[in-house]
Amino acid sequence: MLRKDHIKLQYSYYQNRDVLYLAKDLLGKVLFTQINGQVTADIIVETEAYYGLTDKASHAYGGRRTNRNETMYSEGGVSYVYLCYGIHYLFNIVSSVEGEPHAILIRGIEPLIGKEIIESRRKISVTNPSISSGPGSAAKALGIDKSFNEKDLTGEEIWIEDHGTQYQADQVASTSRIGVAYAKEDALLPWRFFIKNNKYVSKPNKI
Repeated sequence: MLRKDHIKLQYSYYQNRDVLYLAKDLLGKVLFTQINGQVTADIIVETEAYYGLTDKASHAYGGRRTNRNETMYSEGGVSYVYLCYGIHYLFNIVSSVEGEPHAILIRGIEPLIGKEIIESRRKISVTNPSISSGPGSAAKALGIDKSFNEKDLTGEEIWIEDHGTQYQADQVASTSRIGVAYAKEDALLPWRFFIKNNKYVSKPNKI
């Protein structure tokens, strides 16, 4: 049962067409998974925005549609999970309206609830930042795999809550995204956002 000051984000939140706003606003929100009755939750501390059709770093750049990225064209409020380099599953939040494929990659999370479960998934202590820093580690910490693709983010398997945490402008950094050199000039866009001085932010974690 949710506390009165803990609000599950609804479709109207995810359908905001300003993906940069959402990528920043998601910082401090709490991401939950419930798998086989086991609930874990982590604070979102690092995100990256992907701006649909016009963003050269986006899987949907130029209107590209494939079996892998079709989920991005859904109405905001579902998950987009894909396998990166054949090794790591990466968890993204689909936002905006149907047909406008904006997405936000969750790059770093801070363990909050179910820490012993997270430790068993990652085989390391929650005191070690590498347990959930970087998008592959974050997904593993939450138990996310390909089966979570296209999940309803307002459901009971995966959801995000607003616990009232807010950051001042000087507490949030914005830098270029990581690993998107192929995007040429778009690789330089400052669309990666993270909480300054949080040890669960992936490197580079300074500006």
